Amino acid sequence: MITVPRLMSWHFYKYFHRKQKLVENMALWGISDSDESKPKNLTAAEKKEVFANASGWVREAGSALSGNGNVNADPELLVAVSGLAVKLAAADITEIEFITTAFDKSDGGTLQVRVRFNEAVDVTGTPQLTVVNDTNANHTLSYASGDGTNELVFSLTIAAGNAATDADDVLSIGANAMALNGGTVKDAGTSTVSTITNSGAIGTAAGTITVVA
Repeated sequence: MITVPRLMSWHFYKYFHRKQKLVENMALWGISDSDESKPKNLTAAEKKEVFANASGWVREAGSALSGNGNVNADPELLVAVSGLAVKLAAADITEIEFITTAFDKSDGGTLQVRVRFNEAVDVTGTPQLTVVNDTNANHTLSYASGDGTNELVFSLTIAAGNAATDADDVLSIGANAMALNGGTVKDAGTSTVSTITNSGAIGTAAGTITVVA
């Protein structure tokens, strides 16, 4: 509770109170390179679909949570912060996840991995991403899609019965899984080089795939 000094005018008090509430609310989300926290009232699952743009923290278009399945719609604005993408400086990887959830050596198939950044990025060339195989050689996935968005997809097709995998191989994501491979990843619409490194924890959170025969 705020005590209003006798000599403080009511108008000044209201101004002071609004400023105080603004400062308190800032802690609920990040607005700088030193604090890039997504809105803290969201669950971990909800945060996956949230990123920063010029208007503030937004939810990805097409999200079921927005009630609009149109992936071409404007993102849903959750927190208005003018110029937020610039204030956060270089884009960072916030999540990596397997799109492919199972793999059968006999059938072969396509390994796909999604990399989420905290803001949209522009891609040139063919960056790569490494999927670790605990028994055989690691797998190199190539950039497939996502230019101009905050989500990049990497893909590798493995033929049926190919020696690249064996039954019981465990596939996972390690630290610093991405590589530019002569390409570039930059914050959308700018010359700012995006950060493509990721912590081991982000890789671990992606989980694993165990190959079946």
